[in-house]
Amino acid sequence: MIEPMRERVVAACDGASKGNPGPAGWAWVVADASESPVSWEAGPLGKATNNVAELTALERLLTATDPGVPLEVRMDSQYAMKAVTTWLPGWKRNGWKTSAGKPVANQDLVVRIDELLDGRSVEFRYVPAHQVDGDRLNDFADRAASQAATVQEPAGSELGSPEPPPAPGHPGQGPALPAPRRCGARREGFRGEGLLAHHQGEVPRPLPVRPLLRGGRAHHQERQRLGTPGVPHGRDRLIRRRTCSAPCGPADPPGSCRATASSSR
Repeated sequence: MIEPMRERVVAACDGASKGNPGPAGWAWVVADASESPVSWEAGPLGKATNNVAELTALERLLTATDPGVPLEVRMDSQYAMKAVTTWLPGWKRNGWKTSAGKPVANQDLVVRIDELLDGRSVEFRYVPAHQVDGDRLNDFADRAASQAATVQEPAGSELGSPEPPPAPGHPGQGPALPAPRRCGARREGFRGEGLLAHHQGEVPRPLPVRPLLRGGRAHHQERQRLGTPGVPHGRDRLIRRRTCSAPCGPADPPGSCRATASSSR
């Protein structure tokens, strides 16, 4: 049980599931007056859904904190928050059935949380997950829950565990992702084939196709703009233009690409 240190306790909780359902874990963290983590706990759940992990994290946080001290709970799960605030009263009135008459999912956890909330002051605050410069406590709980789901072992301040490591791929956390490669291309002229773009070491991906232009003055102007050989008017030839993201034009030297044009009967 966490001893009350001030008039109000600020905390966060989170759950994680690697597969949903899959290996899951939960975590909570309590902060000091400067909102720095001072106490935390995390644990494994075996195979479970993300919703079960989120509700379990809240249930463990409520169990660990003093019911006589006002509590602010920060969460990134709208499901868990709405389940115990917005939806819970209606479920109870309907005999723990949804508006569709179906049994409430994860009812055992919701009932337990309802009992823990009875008679205490708890304020729920939604915070977006995985944000650059986001909520520090939510980030801590997220990392602790993710680690518990991965290693399936308990951890926490009372166990002397080190702080959970950054989660790879989260903004501002873990190794940076490699920057996308620019479209490097070379140009080749074909009789009646125009320009073909070749992406270095990659198979060209399908690119947006503009409407087809057929014969006449518009046909000739489009050919001139793309720098492709002219096609005699009256011939049933088509021009198809595609673009890529590289900021280059038809007059650029080999090694850059903006458009691909092809001609076919």
